[in-house]
Amino acid sequence: MRLTRPRTTLIAILGLLAVALLGAGCGSSNDNNNSSSTSATANLTATPGINVAKDPKIAAEVPNSIASSGTLSVAADATYAPNEFIASDGHTVIGMDPDLAKALAQVMGLKADVKNVTFDAIIPGLAANKYDLGMSSFTVTKEREKTVDFVSYAIAGTSFFVKADGGPNIQSLADLCGQKVAAERGTTQADDATAQDKKCKAAGKPGVTVQVYPDQNAANLALSSGRADVDMADSPPAAYAVEQSNGQFKITGKQYGVAAYGIAIPKNSGLTKPVLDALKSVMADGTYQKIFAYWGLVKKGSAGCPCTITNPQINPQNVPAS
Repeated sequence: MRLTRPRTTLIAILGLLAVALLGAGCGSSNDNNNSSSTSATANLTATPGINVAKDPKIAAEVPNSIASSGTLSVAADATYAPNEFIASDGHTVIGMDPDLAKALAQVMGLKADVKNVTFDAIIPGLAANKYDLGMSSFTVTKEREKTVDFVSYAIAGTSFFVKADGGPNIQSLADLCGQKVAAERGTTQADDATAQDKKCKAAGKPGVTVQVYPDQNAANLALSSGRADVDMADSPPAAYAVEQSNGQFKITGKQYGVAAYGIAIPKNSGLTKPVLDALKSVMADGTYQKIFAYWGLVKKGSAGCPCTITNPQINPQNVPAS
């Protein structure tokens, strides 16, 4: 099954010439110049009809400092379609995570303000109380749980993708020996490729040349330009990049390392319970399923889905170390 294409005109071609345009529009790490509420323009909120009623009981759980502001500040690295990326206006962040952020905020009586922030700057920003939430396809790990709290809300694995014409046959991490591998900085993929480099060398094989890029767009561009042999990303964005490549890319092998996505929350912020309760609320009323279905994250296919869950938790225990 192919990932569902957005029904609005979107700048979402990952790894091709459009990457350069997106990179210029996003500014990579400047969240001040690239922030926007997902509700700024109705036709830029991709999942139609997100209009969830405020739940007074859950709204009462929100800390006063946030409730009084009326705004939920959410950080996302908008280079990871279909989970989070930039709309056709060049600055509004849309996708599964922004749509879910909007719904959660509505339950809490707030308005989501989704900011485009480089991935590896989000958790430090949360620790510094710069943002209320991080919703950017974060894999929950024990290492990350040392800095932030998480509410689990989805699952996803990692996929490899290569040039469709002449790309290497990568079935597992062990096949990365001797390859040039592109990954986004701060991701589990970058960590996995780096760890595999050591394993390859210890086995007397050529190492992995790990190319770490500031965002996923840049990693995809490295593959399309021939600087990298293999690209790695979470399975939904990998499948989306392949779909948008007009036959230039293909998935190779099967996904590995299926694990929980988590909404990242500053420690001791008082937001974990209202976020969990809001998530359960949108699961119960069908909004959660509607959002995931719109973005092609429900049916089985190359995206490694279904990516939905039914039992969200605060700081789930059975998660990877890093």
